[in-house]
Amino acid sequence: MTVQQEIEQQLQATFSPVALEVANESHMHSVPANSETHFRVVLVSAAFDGCRRVARHQQVYAALAAQMAGPVHALALHTYSPEEWQQREQSAPASPDCLGGSKAQ
Repeated sequence: MTVQQEIEQQLQATFSPVALEVANESHMHSVPANSETHFRVVLVSAAFDGCRRVARHQQVYAALAAQMAGPVHALALHTYSPEEWQQREQSAPASPDCLGGSKAQ
């Protein structure tokens, strides 16, 4: 199982999401080819109703503790309640280009 599949499976089990998108964005960073270190997560769940952004992120990090302790270096988190997702017209911001490492030179 890939790291991306592990993340998807854990988030499905923990949050029963209305919408879930996990994208491996490692290729956009200064890492070896075929790396699984940088991910973008869009997660829409009723579990986020009434929660502030920091609390939502803490919940996600707790659910993905094993992956964060191992291969995952970075998560771009976009967490929404179902109502917020509808207000955003089911759209999350795109990730910016990486400026770290040799890509900034």
